[in-house]
Amino acid sequence: MAIAFDKYHGLGNDFVLIDNRQQSEPLLTPEQAVQWCDRNFGIGADGVIFALPGQAGSDYTMRIFNSDGSEPEMCGNGIRCLAQFIAALETAEGQAPGDSKAYTIQTLAGVITPQLRADGQITVDMGEPMLLADQIPTTLSTPGETVVDESLEVADQTWAVTCVSMGNPHCIIFVEDVAAIGLASLGPQFEHHLVFPQRINTEFIEVVDRSYLKMRVWERGAGATLACGTGACAALVAGVLTNHCDRSATVELPGGPLHIEWSLADNRVYMTGPAQRVFAGEMA
Repeated sequence: MAIAFDKYHGLGNDFVLIDNRQQSEPLLTPEQAVQWCDRNFGIGADGVIFALPGQAGSDYTMRIFNSDGSEPEMCGNGIRCLAQFIAALETAEGQAPGDSKAYTIQTLAGVITPQLRADGQITVDMGEPMLLADQIPTTLSTPGETVVDESLEVADQTWAVTCVSMGNPHCIIFVEDVAAIGLASLGPQFEHHLVFPQRINTEFIEVVDRSYLKMRVWERGAGATLACGTGACAALVAGVLTNHCDRSATVELPGGPLHIEWSLADNRVYMTGPAQRVFAGEMA
């Protein structure tokens, strides 16, 4: 049986999107998702995203399998792609979404609300950051305590790390020159470090000024990617906690910029950025 798909990317973080609204379980197994994501023998992607029926009053449910077959709690760039994909599905079915359509989407990290804007950008309410060691989780600090500028030994070097969960775990390191970081070597060592029992996404951040950060990322289960939405959110939160940046800033990723705001009014993090359809097809 052939399965229809659309290919989308958010700042180069690319995904295969599948209309899975007819059933509550993904149409592919994690092993099949690995094959689809293969850039030589498959479609090629950082992950496969399934648009499933809503749960507990939500409009839709999001599931995602990474390119290694693992399942993350959520994906910031992926949920922007999903919102565009859903809007296109609804438009094709005669449900014009309008210029500022918002969706409630159930994820393994809770309900996330992306809103399509008239300028083509998508603003996502990413929820409140989680800052305690047991929420991330990590053993770098005692449960109930934050992990801010804690020392971690990786690759015979001591790094000052700050940890934040945006529904999925992040380890943020501020460096002088992000381009000089050996990401392919360091990324896996952080990801699989024993202090992170569920592995970790790792962001290296260069502070250009208080409203502009440069970021490179090693994503848990996907490796080096061109962008990571939850990582950009976590990076800004970590920047505020360590007094590196203001509560609103541009985060420049290899694939392009995201605007991130950690609202003082409601403690929620808002991410704004693009999502673009690349092509559609069918896969056996």
